[in-house]
Amino acid sequence: MIAEDGISDYGFAKRKAARQLGALAADELPNNAEIEAEVRTYLAVFQDEEHLERQYVMRSAAVAVMRELEPFRPYLTGPVLEGTAGRYSEVEIDLFPESAKEVEIFFLNNDVAYEHREPRRNQPDGPEAILVFDWDDIPFKLRIYSPDVERLNRRGNHGARQMERARLSVVEALINETSAEAHIHP
Repeated sequence: MIAEDGISDYGFAKRKAARQLGALAADELPNNAEIEAEVRTYLAVFQDEEHLERQYVMRSAAVAVMRELEPFRPYLTGPVLEGTAGRYSEVEIDLFPESAKEVEIFFLNNDVAYEHREPRRNQPDGPEAILVFDWDDIPFKLRIYSPDVERLNRRGNHGARQMERARLSVVEALINETSAEAHIHP
């Protein structure tokens, strides 16, 4: 489900799989690290070349968007950073502007069509706003946080899954690594 259907919420995927398999006890379910390892294995076996090319394309698009959004302190997060992005994954970027409205004004001034989504409000350091848009047919999700959240070591808990985040220079290095693995010459 995660690799093929684009489900990014590990907790949701576990509950859905448990219902389908009739598993009742939570201790019967794999932990998030085990799931991520299996997703990597699945992608390597069944989508190797396609997966490497997708990683390259999505990370390249992330770099382009991060450059445009540099004033808002962007970080790449999620499956594109982790190397587990499936066919239907979004490029996830966290921003830390002085105000969420700054980002929306930037989008309006640059004629970027986007959709505003309300974030879940049960997260203490959760995003103030979520914006989704397409960049060259690649779906993006921007989570906009207050500036003080940037200093935290980790982002909000997604089903007890601690997520890493990477600045532009790290993503550029990942692109070089991915292009070498896939024998892509930018």
